[in-house]
Amino acid sequence: MSIATPTDRQLPLCVADYASPARAALAPEVWDWLAGGAERERTLAANRAAFERLAVVPRVLADVSACDTATTLVRSRSALPVAVAPIAYHRLFHPEGELASARAAAAAGVPFTVGTLSSVGFDELAATGATLWFQLYWLRDRARLLDLVAAAEAAGSECLVVTADVPYMGRRLRDARNAFALPGDVRAALLEDGAAGRAHRATADVSAVAAHTAELLSPAVTWADLGWLGRHTRLPLVVKGVLDPADALRAADLGAAAVVVSNHGGRQLDRAVPSLTALPAVADALAGRDCQVLLDSGVRGGSDVLAALALGASGVLLGRPAIWGLAADGEAGCTRVLELLSAELRHALGLAGCADLAAATTLRTTPLPCPAWSAP
Repeated sequence: MSIATPTDRQLPLCVADYASPARAALAPEVWDWLAGGAERERTLAANRAAFERLAVVPRVLADVSACDTATTLVRSRSALPVAVAPIAYHRLFHPEGELASARAAAAAGVPFTVGTLSSVGFDELAATGATLWFQLYWLRDRARLLDLVAAAEAAGSECLVVTADVPYMGRRLRDARNAFALPGDVRAALLEDGAAGRAHRATADVSAVAAHTAELLSPAVTWADLGWLGRHTRLPLVVKGVLDPADALRAADLGAAAVVVSNHGGRQLDRAVPSLTALPAVADALAGRDCQVLLDSGVRGGSDVLAALALGASGVLLGRPAIWGLAADGEAGCTRVLELLSAELRHALGLAGCADLAAATTLRTTPLPCPAWSAP
């Protein structure tokens, strides 16, 4: 599907505008797999509600003729305080899959996080010129896990993003009701023995993807395992899925270069605290430590990035909106989403009186004293 031309009066003007054409482009069960959350989807909704109920207090009379959005995330230079988050199987959404997404990230000058369940291999992704991060699920087979780490290193990945909140997949009822399974032409390209085969076998009232991850992932991983991993890689570790300050401190004590405050987009525990709500306590706990704080779950536009910066994040991971662009219009759509996010962030920074990202971290925030506003 191609995005409508300006003469059709439907050209997306903000990041959120891409949700509708993405939904129209995808089969209903694929849209549900992308958009859905765990169980009753309370945390999924709460992530957005947390952003909608937070206001920032702008400053005035600052020279904002140029707003600098460049930064360093973990150890990667980035044009924005944004990295593309890991999402499995991009070829579910467009035939070029992660190739298109990575090229879009390269054009935007932001890191692209390759997932363990990527549908494109490392060599092709490295050839895009994108700054690569690698997201690691903890596999039951440690030899295979280390093989993945070595492959990520060889491909030039600049950090390992260890997902800590998926000992097994949350109960995603939309997928179970749809008996969701991967189509035959979509596979886990990094798993050389084709282990995604279980993910292709549809069974009534079961998510085949969840059944596959249950076979693949270890629910027994502990902090000791994270320390072991740190001794077996030269890459900085990022611990994704942290919501409690005590866990953030433990990650820092083990040498993590960053934590990602995340509830997995509302797809794991369906009563988890919204990521934005958990962010200030984690940021306070890590103040003065050599460990960055990133955020994901619920980011839908540039003013959301501003809010995260104001609450102590160094940057965010952008998940579903990047896939909206990919589904709607391939590489061009994903590129446009990132362009819009950049424009929205620069606009929000300027109107908040911030000439750079450091100024955004000094903004005061306040909860809205009334129900959250909603978009027109």
